Amino acid sequence: MNAMGVRWTAEQVLALAPDDASRRAGSGLGAAGPWSGAGCGEGVVWGQCEGSGRTPYRTVVETAGPAYSCTCPSRKAPCKHVLGLLLLWAADGAAVPDGAEPPDWAARWLAGRRAGAAGAARKAAGGPPADPEAARRRAERRAARVTAGAEELERRLTDLVRGGLAAAGQQGYGLWEETAARMVDAQAPGLAGRVRELGAIPGSGPGWPVRLLEECALTHLLDRAWLAADRLPAPLAATVRTRVGLPAAPGGTAVRDRWLVLAQYDTGDGRLTTRRLWLYGAESGRTALLLSFGAAGRAPALALPVGAVVDGELTPHAGSGQLRAEPGEPLLPVAGPAVPPPGGPVGAALDAYGRALREDPWLDSWPVTLAGVVPARAEYGWQLADADGREALPLTGGDRTRPGLWRLLALSGGAPVTVFGECGHRGFTPLAAWSPDAPSETVPLL
Repeated sequence: MNAMGVRWTAEQVLALAPDDASRRAGSGLGAAGPWSGAGCGEGVVWGQCEGSGRTPYRTVVETAGPAYSCTCPSRKAPCKHVLGLLLLWAADGAAVPDGAEPPDWAARWLAGRRAGAAGAARKAAGGPPADPEAARRRAERRAARVTAGAEELERRLTDLVRGGLAAAGQQGYGLWEETAARMVDAQAPGLAGRVRELGAIPGSGPGWPVRLLEECALTHLLDRAWLAADRLPAPLAATVRTRVGLPAAPGGTAVRDRWLVLAQYDTGDGRLTTRRLWLYGAESGRTALLLSFGAAGRAPALALPVGAVVDGELTPHAGSGQLRAEPGEPLLPVAGPAVPPPGGPVGAALDAYGRALREDPWLDSWPVTLAGVVPARAEYGWQLADADGREALPLTGGDRTRPGLWRLLALSGGAPVTVFGECGHRGFTPLAAWSPDAPSETVPLL
């Protein structure tokens, strides 16, 4: 291992790209031609790239995190220059020599970033404690508002069922949006999100009344669980608080491990971009979910290269599933085999999803790894089937047209593969795969 630790692969770099356009633009800057003064050392990569401006763009990356800075005007994170520099670093050790001293501009950025992180850590460790009595009063006021919102939503659901679900298709989306806004006013964003999902179901295709009734039942269950949260087991009560939208802090026992980055993808609702990162601990055998958020139009700060192995400590959140976790320190890339999580047949994956639903009935999906499955065409679309043909899982609708499906088909070639993804009531969403010929090479499917 050199002073930089581990140089990433091109695939791992491109997995950081916020979109396909950035991936293509970054690939075009992955050669030495436009770069000057590039180098790396002590966890930092830097370089200057000729662009359309009068002066070269200064680009610097701290690989722990990772974190980036570039003087270009792009609002994407990482921008094409960051991607190009990392691609050059991954492919050409001569163009980005190791062990060099960073220039002043890169050193100043790095010093400021590390000083800020140290100051935040000192403040968290030794700052004056918050007034516990004031915090308790704020929590009680918010809980009262959420309770009022849940009671109002119960009345709305009762009116809907009493008037007949067919009428929901004639009322339009306005009433649902008004109800969602009331949930926002009640400081229950989780309930607001569920109401907006309910409003999108009427007229969404054949069988929508059945789907609407199912989702109304789950929303009713969440309302009733919140109103009786003081009588629930502590893990389930923590899950309910999270589902209605109350913030949750990590509170479990920290786990240090070497984590394989399984997948990274973004979702958005027009107001917020949410990045989901799945990790698997080789020693602990735990699957962890990291969430990072960014304002609309801006990429979240946290990004990890898919297929990389990182070392660090994760602290799980409270709740029934305890999948979500927070890093207690920067996750550092390390050398080592990228061992995928052990998988099983389709039946075992469905059993795991069923057990998770007992703990959290509002789960959309659960992370599972399928071993020895073959992608196959079925009457309703594509599926992943056990090699013996005993059981199969349909792929979710959006994945039938994604490039990842064709990547999975090419990787398999009709032979069994190992696939990690999210199993839910709509089917299976494949996120990463491994072939028997290259069991340590993670192939992203997003």
